[in-house]
Amino acid sequence: MTKYSHEQRLKAIKDVLENQMSYQAVGNLLGCGKGPVREWVRRYELHGIEGFALKNGTYTGEFKQHVIEYMHDNHLSIAETAPLFNIPSVSTVAKWECIYYEEGPLALHRNNRGRRKKMKFDKPKKVKLNKATEEELIAEVQRLRMENAYLKKLNALVQERIARENGKKQPPSTN
Repeated sequence: MTKYSHEQRLKAIKDVLENQMSYQAVGNLLGCGKGPVREWVRRYELHGIEGFALKNGTYTGEFKQHVIEYMHDNHLSIAETAPLFNIPSVSTVAKWECIYYEEGPLALHRNNRGRRKKMKFDKPKKVKLNKATEEELIAEVQRLRMENAYLKKLNALVQERIARENGKKQPPSTN
């Protein structure tokens, strides 16, 4: 989206209000279409020069809730509501409305600005064991490895025996 200077916006508003040019004509001169020009004029009519000056602000939860409830009570669109309350971006009001519907009005009172904090997972600390406990654990691991190897060998022998028995029961082929 192209950014327009304060002077370009003022000239566009003057062309519409004083020179009786259409939104489309002024938009074509600036190369932006009639939508932004209409919004600038509306903001100027409602709030004067301060109405279309770019600003970044933070809004309280009460203000956000009031804006959304006013919009619903008066059956206004988001595009009509943003300039009425001098909110620079229509998408801001759209986000508030989405939060209002999905999470409820109290969710507008939370301050969720910035990136989410990453969870810090501490590396597990190495536990120091006494010599006897360490030797017991090593011996247990060795026993479990031997048991595992024994069970694998036993399973292989059982499978071999089953295959041999299944081979005997089959009738000889007649070729």
